[in-house]
Amino acid sequence: MARTKVIFPNISPRAWEHPADRAALSTLQSIPGLDMLLQKMVGNTTERSLRLVALSSAVRVSERQFAKVYKLFREACGVLDVKNPPELYISASPFVNARAVGMEKPFIMLNSSLLDTLTDDELLAVIAHEIGHCLSGHLLYSTLLVMLTNFTMPILSNIPLGGAAVMAIRMALMEWYRKSELSCDRAGLLVVQDPEVCYTLEMKLAGGRNVSEMNINEFFAQAYEYESGGTMMDSVHKILNLLGETHPFPVLRLVELKKWVDAGEYGRILSGGFAQDGESATRAYDAPHYATPEDAKQESVVDNIKSAARKYKEDLTQSSDPLVEKVSDIAASAADTAKNIAENMRKRFEK
Repeated sequence: MARTKVIFPNISPRAWEHPADRAALSTLQSIPGLDMLLQKMVGNTTERSLRLVALSSAVRVSERQFAKVYKLFREACGVLDVKNPPELYISASPFVNARAVGMEKPFIMLNSSLLDTLTDDELLAVIAHEIGHCLSGHLLYSTLLVMLTNFTMPILSNIPLGGAAVMAIRMALMEWYRKSELSCDRAGLLVVQDPEVCYTLEMKLAGGRNVSEMNINEFFAQAYEYESGGTMMDSVHKILNLLGETHPFPVLRLVELKKWVDAGEYGRILSGGFAQDGESATRAYDAPHYATPEDAKQESVVDNIKSAARKYKEDLTQSSDPLVEKVSDIAASAADTAKNIAENMRKRFEK
């Protein structure tokens, strides 16, 4: 029997967004004119080109093409109360991947291997994940990341310091995009409404479709071993390995999602404790992060940065990684030293 799903009327993307994702994105959106400039650049070139590629080389999902996938897509849109659903395409590819593209007329592209690898519920989570990107306003900046990676770097490689500057921007965008993936994993869970499905999905992303040969408890043990085990040099390698990735590793996504569930946020949203959009009926995919001026006042850029800082501090406090512990010890020692210096200076002035 099909389970009755909780529907989230007028839900705001803030409900599922990771604090670091929200802080970085709202900072970008606060730069005057940047959104408009990028929309003009991307909308007139990249978006039109990519949509023509989709129309010419992929299959558009509808009631008459991939009807089962279309039903899952409509379910995800219904749960998240999407008023203007994007188009959905399926492209022949052996790689297990999906992506959301565009701003004015966004669309989602699913690789055909997803249909062969995932169950219906797992596929539903992937579709909802991509819808989460659309609703959170990620597409403009993710497209910028693609442009910096594929087009700008070759042009600037011969300009002194030009490549270094773009590389710095690109690395910052990649760090944001990895956090945006954590946000949208939560959107996927809110639609599926079964954490075990999302956990198994991450295991499949790491090990393939043969679930009978894998064990979710062992995979969790592997994830926690990665997070906490190893030497100081292992910690350095973890950072270096992740720098070139647009997506967090599956074990990291698994742990982050479980932390969100265990912290009670997932259950609170299911019970109706979530922020709502002020104008859900006119929600646009390329709209500012906050639906109304009132929302913008409630959560300013500074508030988002503070929220992200608290999250990072919490993660550092709970981490058993040897490098993180060492950095924390150094930071604590530096803070104590600074405090002692300040105290001595105060006493001298008093004398």
